[in-house]
Amino acid sequence: MTTAIVVGGGPNGLTAAALLARAGLDVTLLEAADQVGGGTRSQERILPGLLHDHCSAVHPMAVTSPAHRALDLGRHGLRWRLPDVDCAHPLDDGTAGVLLRSVEDTARGLGADGARYRRLLEPSVRKWDALSHDVLGPLLRIPSHPLLLARFGLPTTLPATLLGRCFSTPRARALWAGVAAHSFRPLSHPLSSAIGLGILTAGHAAGWAVAEGGSQAIADSLERALRAHGGRVHTGVRITHHTQIPPADVTLLALDPAQIARIYGDRLPDRVRGAYARFRRGPAAFKVDLAVEQGVPWTNEHARRAGTVHLGGTLAEIAQAERDVNAGRMPARPFVLAGQQYLADPGRSVGDVHPVWAYAHVPYGYDGDATEAVLAQFERFAPGTRDRVVGVHATSPAEFAAANPNFAGGDILTGAETVPRLVLGPRPALDPYSTGLPGVFCCSAATPPGPGAHGMCGAGAAASALRHLGVPGGGYAYE
Repeated sequence: MTTAIVVGGGPNGLTAAALLARAGLDVTLLEAADQVGGGTRSQERILPGLLHDHCSAVHPMAVTSPAHRALDLGRHGLRWRLPDVDCAHPLDDGTAGVLLRSVEDTARGLGADGARYRRLLEPSVRKWDALSHDVLGPLLRIPSHPLLLARFGLPTTLPATLLGRCFSTPRARALWAGVAAHSFRPLSHPLSSAIGLGILTAGHAAGWAVAEGGSQAIADSLERALRAHGGRVHTGVRITHHTQIPPADVTLLALDPAQIARIYGDRLPDRVRGAYARFRRGPAAFKVDLAVEQGVPWTNEHARRAGTVHLGGTLAEIAQAERDVNAGRMPARPFVLAGQQYLADPGRSVGDVHPVWAYAHVPYGYDGDATEAVLAQFERFAPGTRDRVVGVHATSPAEFAAANPNFAGGDILTGAETVPRLVLGPRPALDPYSTGLPGVFCCSAATPPGPGAHGMCGAGAAASALRHLGVPGGGYAYE
């Protein structure tokens, strides 16, 4: 029987392993931690029963993931839950840019910018089921829907600041900037609109959903799918050298390129080893989990019902903060993402004490304490937050890296979202998942289409592995 080893049990490793097992391979997954999940884990960090997501929390790109659909994760226990308001971006005057599930409803709330917003998003949202196959895969291939992809792709090439200036109101500009800033990139750079437009399009198609019971439920459903197809999982197995990896027909590595370079060393072709060693990291996250009695007292009413709240002020403020962190400077007012997952999934709360999840964008390897800077952004848009906080748990960039080596320096995206990475992956190659070693593939978030709980990096690498093996129908592992 054809065998496969997958190293790394985050969403991409689990997805790759489950798809290979579904294709008939004998699959073993090795995970260094005591529990699978990687960035899609959840813990009771502050109070018993109060559930916080570790890293990945809100999943607009995962709900419609072709790989997840192929694995039928609902049959394996995954349930999605949606808040009343997908995202709110409050401003100092008490107003907010408000993102709702419907493009039409969102456009209506943006006033003078509504028609522009509708023209930008509606055509791609309407065709997302067809478009997602191309958007969530490698760019260097013949697309299934070239005209749709071109219509979607043209605006993504623009700097986010330039696209933002297409809007005239502060609310619309700020709402756009907050979504675009999910890339951790300077918003003035080319292609800095790509991730924001992808998130908005997928979100309007399916909502900014959370997993019932925490993001760990995504990993658990993937593990159940893998086991249902005969796969095995071994936790507590840390791989530091290629000789520790059992022999197999194909090996998939859900690891960042630097780890792959260390594990395989001189076995890698020189050009690959050099590219992996030079792989560029992005800014870091400093996370602050809060236990908040009665919830956050937002000034804006929409923020009180929003699953995600962006705290950063105007487009200009966010653009400056992102420039600073990419230049290694800690901004006085960092961009903060706040998650109120309990609004869609009330079982995460304990009585009237609610889990609030937040992280700030900070420089790579930042070794300071950003807790007060995060709380100050809450107080700016929700005066009195501190009075309601009954517990705090901070996770520094170093602690992110210690828990998951893929997050070196606190870079939770597994690499800077530069133009070469968005187009080519971790190195110039027609197959972005290939390591240059026959039968060995990279399937981490360093590969296309990039970070998220969608598992599509794992799906792409699984497809490459199946093509290498000559398995019929292995063009894409989920087809």
